[in-house]
Amino acid sequence: QVQLVESGGGLVQAGGSLRLSCAASGPGRAFSNYNMGWFRQAPGKEREFVAAISWSGGSTYYADSVKGRFTISRGNAKNTVYLQMNSLKPEDTAVYYCAADAVAPRVVAGTPDYWGQGTQVTVSS
Repeated sequence: QVQLVESGGGLVQAGGSLRLSCAASGPGRAFSNYNMGWFRQAPGKEREFVAAISWSGGSTYYADSVKGRFTISRGNAKNTVYLQMNSLKPEDTAVYYCAADAVAPRVVAGTPDYWGQGTQVTVSS
């Protein structure tokens, strides 16, 4: 089965940028055909959708709260997905999770087949 590993989280000042990565820990063939997404969860809050990208990389989707600031993309080999986060705000502070599923709507809906372990993003004011 597909296994996902996130990286790139850390501490950044408001207005700064971070780039998150999510990669398959096994062979990339199956992973490359999965739709990918990012979710986040702050303490005391439910996990929320952030962004998603189709398996081909041709379609992207964003939560209203991050439109114009975050960009999701896939590597050329399709075994890695990135989340470029610019103009970060304190309210962006959360654990960010990578997600994958062969059916795109399940990623956007928050019910994907696979989840990563999460990476912490902290934005200071």
